[in-house]
Amino acid sequence: MQRLLCALLMGFAASALHAASGDDRVLAARDAVQRGDRAKIAKQLEAVRGHELEPYVEYWLLSLRLQEAGSDELRDFLARQSGSYLADKLRGEWLKVLGKRREWDAFDAEYPPLVQTDQEITCYALQNRLRLADLGALDEARPLWFVAAELPESCIPLMEQLIADRRLGADDIWERMRRLLEAKKLGAAKITAAYLPANQALAARTLDTIADKPLRHLALLPSGFASSRQGREMALFAVQRMARNDPVQAAQQWEGIKDKFSAADRGYIYGQLGWQGALRHLPEALGWYAQAGTAPLSDEQLAWKARAALRALNWAMVHEAIEQMPKALQAQPDWIYWLGRAHEALGRQEEARTLFQRIAGQPNFYGNLADDELGRPIQLPPQAQKPASEEVKAVAALPGIRRAIALFRTDMRIEGIREWNWTVRGMDDAKLLAAAEFANRQEIFDRAINTADRTLAQHDYSMRYLAPFREHVEPKAKALQLDQGWVYGLMRQESRFITNAKSVVGAKGLMQLMPKTASWVAKKIGLKDFHPGRTNDTDVNVTLGTNYLKMVLDELDSHPVLASAAYNAGPGRARKWRDVKPIEGAIYAETIPFNETRDYVKKVMSNAVYYSALFDGRPQSLKTRLGTIGPKNGNDATKIEDLP
Repeated sequence: MQRLLCALLMGFAASALHAASGDDRVLAARDAVQRGDRAKIAKQLEAVRGHELEPYVEYWLLSLRLQEAGSDELRDFLARQSGSYLADKLRGEWLKVLGKRREWDAFDAEYPPLVQTDQEITCYALQNRLRLADLGALDEARPLWFVAAELPESCIPLMEQLIADRRLGADDIWERMRRLLEAKKLGAAKITAAYLPANQALAARTLDTIADKPLRHLALLPSGFASSRQGREMALFAVQRMARNDPVQAAQQWEGIKDKFSAADRGYIYGQLGWQGALRHLPEALGWYAQAGTAPLSDEQLAWKARAALRALNWAMVHEAIEQMPKALQAQPDWIYWLGRAHEALGRQEEARTLFQRIAGQPNFYGNLADDELGRPIQLPPQAQKPASEEVKAVAALPGIRRAIALFRTDMRIEGIREWNWTVRGMDDAKLLAAAEFANRQEIFDRAINTADRTLAQHDYSMRYLAPFREHVEPKAKALQLDQGWVYGLMRQESRFITNAKSVVGAKGLMQLMPKTASWVAKKIGLKDFHPGRTNDTDVNVTLGTNYLKMVLDELDSHPVLASAAYNAGPGRARKWRDVKPIEGAIYAETIPFNETRDYVKKVMSNAVYYSALFDGRPQSLKTRLGTIGPKNGNDATKIEDLP
């Protein structure tokens, strides 16, 4: 028995050593990719034969050789890795090479199996169709012109053909320029300006000069500036640019020149002023929107028209703004809910109820609010049966899952997430729950949550709303008198319980603390032996995060909505976004001007409902949690600075 046990232990040790050695070889190959060292990658490929990540090393080598690799070699890899994430990724990259070379027969053969396309590949496919005299390709390409983004090189021939065929004219060129300038895409706007007719052409530095000093441009306008399209458009750009920084000053400048413009141009500027005013919660915003009249507004402008009306409790204008939205935007849960509220406020109870019923029961902020409007306490759905061990083993044995686990193990998290998501796509509920269970057992909590979130009929909310690290969180929340459901709701949104999570701006750990914030809180609470390197330590991170959360909560009227906004964007901003009168918590959340913070607060508060339902075993109400936000007052000086 002793000899057998010894042999087994030696076998396990050898296996672990082999895996560790293989992982090191994979990481060495990845580092070689950064240097473009093909010889080093080829050497590591031979050393990792049989390793779960062998296909990745082979893929890296092929990617570097894509320009000279033969089609037989590429198709061999695609055949051996058929149906995998890497096969689709390599196929997409190869299609871009084929499109650029105009090797259309090969492109035709490889395009149909592609699953994940992008705009560059789409434009090559449209080019190919146009080559075959399919004029419908130009009809499909035209909407791309009006997207406020830079166009890939593959789209340019299509746009130039549309201009040559007069299917895009000067008005369309100016329209694209306006959208790009609104989105602060100055480089793309300059490229677009090159297509203007000769009599409307811009000097090379004009856009830069106006973007830098819009007020100066307006102050120096010649008396006849409005006689040319170029003169009018550049004045409109100057006003639009000013409005981003100071809508009131921009409006004052506009009033002095507006009579020189058409009704359509006046509507355009008032739409810009309304949008920028709404983002700043200015009372003038609704008046500016009203002066825009029937001018076409972007989706973002219409959303902020509705939000400005919500702040003013102008339910007729809320209704008007939502009715003006494109059908796809109207169909989103947020605008279904607020249209229902507008109907309710305007005395149309049946219409309101019908809208609330459309989204009630959905596990999100607006579904929760709709449940409240219908008088239905929010309850957890029936618990799905736990997956059998055989089901979990079957999922764990899938090649894509094994590759994902190896990628997580070697700290290639982004690649691991993509591999995992590719593998679980299309799974039925039972397999999804088995995959979520496996991820949970591996302590890959973000994939457990994400995968459990995908189920359609069978649900496990204890998996969707995992609560790991209770031994660290519960005592600290209790000592600080923090609602544990809310704390977990915030952590779920911050990090999905990845202990070494790091954001692009440098926030770290479970509660995503910025270094300066962590140091400040550590000093405030007298945490001994703290240094920035300890921020990722689970207990230290939870200690600092919960204490900071308590500080902002105490400073902001003990209101979790304000404190959630403050945790993400800073206490000063959370205070600034209050109204001069009491405001419903849901309206405060809806009218937060930062997209990230607005989405964050909604998700944190909805998360808190489900965590509390799990912890307390009782039905919940989101509307009660959101409550009412008190008005601004003279004592609103912030004690806690907005730390980065």
